[in-house]
Amino acid sequence: MRAEQRALEAAAIRRRWITLGEVLGVIAVTISALTLWNGWSERSESKAAKSAEAKQTSAKAATLLLLAGDSGRRELALRPASTGQSIQSQKILLPGALKVAPVETTGEPRIEAKWFESALIKAREAAHMPDDSRGDERLPVVIITRFLTDGVPHEDVALYDLGYTVTGRLLSGHNVALRGLSFVSRATPENARSKLDQRWKTLIPSL
Repeated sequence: MRAEQRALEAAAIRRRWITLGEVLGVIAVTISALTLWNGWSERSESKAAKSAEAKQTSAKAATLLLLAGDSGRRELALRPASTGQSIQSQKILLPGALKVAPVETTGEPRIEAKWFESALIKAREAAHMPDDSRGDERLPVVIITRFLTDGVPHEDVALYDLGYTVTGRLLSGHNVALRGLSFVSRATPENARSKLDQRWKTLIPSL
């Protein structure tokens, strides 16, 4: 009887060990799975972060902001805000109401008053604007710039306000002096002209 009881107790002990072993096995498998998942998740997050950073860097490289240097009252020299960008050529579009053809520059980005001075003065007279500016006036322009960033070519299309002043009288003649350049918005080759003319109507609504 005692031998039978001891056999039953031994079998029960073995069952407990088997059950404990199964539990430990399940725990080990679970830990391993969690470790693999955590590693995969970290790699995925790292790849996503690197991809987002690369896209942000690429977008920054393709985005141009122009600044105007002080090169005289009749001309503004243009340069990119980023030192890593190099302007190759530009096309300047003026409001359609001025009836001035686009101007292109190569190797020397700039805006000259003589390109549009006569047409601008006539437009101001037609709008019954004062002979002398009371501050900085604004002329909208679209600038299409082809430039390089780390040797990679890009094109930027943007709407800017060109700051200027007018002095003089109707009989003695007027003089346009350029003051600076202010970014307004990005544009596309398709909508650049419409955005430019709409901006002109906003600044000189009487025309």
